[in-house]
Amino acid sequence: MIKPISLVTALGMALSACQPAIPDSGRGAGFDDFQAQQSQRDAALAAPPQGEFPAPSAVSASALSAPNDGSAAATAAETARILDATRPGGLGNDAATNSGVVPINASPANAAPPVLNAEGISQENNFDAVAGERSIESDAARIAANRAQYRVVQPEALPDRTDAGPNIVSYALQNKHGVGTAVYTRRGLNKERKFVRACAEYSHPDQAQIAFLSAGGPERDRAGMDPDGDGYACDWDPSPYRRAIEG
Repeated sequence: MIKPISLVTALGMALSACQPAIPDSGRGAGFDDFQAQQSQRDAALAAPPQGEFPAPSAVSASALSAPNDGSAAATAAETARILDATRPGGLGNDAATNSGVVPINASPANAAPPVLNAEGISQENNFDAVAGERSIESDAARIAANRAQYRVVQPEALPDRTDAGPNIVSYALQNKHGVGTAVYTRRGLNKERKFVRACAEYSHPDQAQIAFLSAGGPERDRAGMDPDGDGYACDWDPSPYRRAIEG
């Protein structure tokens, strides 16, 4: 009779034989043939190329033409030309290719340009320049010379204006009656129609009043400019001139 312990041992050994072998984790997955593959790659790189490649054909200088405008090649060529022109000694620095004028090389190493003082430009705000040109004595002499040229003009009375016609300002101040007050006698027919037609010839009542006084007014009114006989033609109003004197 088989003992129970021996039976358990036999069953464990049978189960162990049925399980697959556990791979070595130290080598890593997929690296079983790494050495062999590396050797094959090194041998392929070291081997001479199979077959022969044709030599490149020579390109003649005539085949090289200027690139078309707008292309990448044209842009590169233009950039190279500009860079060559801006380098010291390039074409752009040649007076012959720059309208006869030598270009200015804008470099921080250049000396500062001379300060030019054109004749006639004042240096009053430059203390150093003024201090070297003038002194306190010379300024005093100049001020005295300027004062000697001063001339005080005394006010004089205005001359009488004999060719300007009647003075409506004086007329307004001499007559104290208001507009519409009948002072002078007016006779005739169609006074309103004559008034409208005569006053339509003047753009301002002042002009009408001057013409009225020049024609014999206010006593006479042949044109019918003052139908109510107040001495004021075409609705002329003397009040503004009177208020100006009173104010």
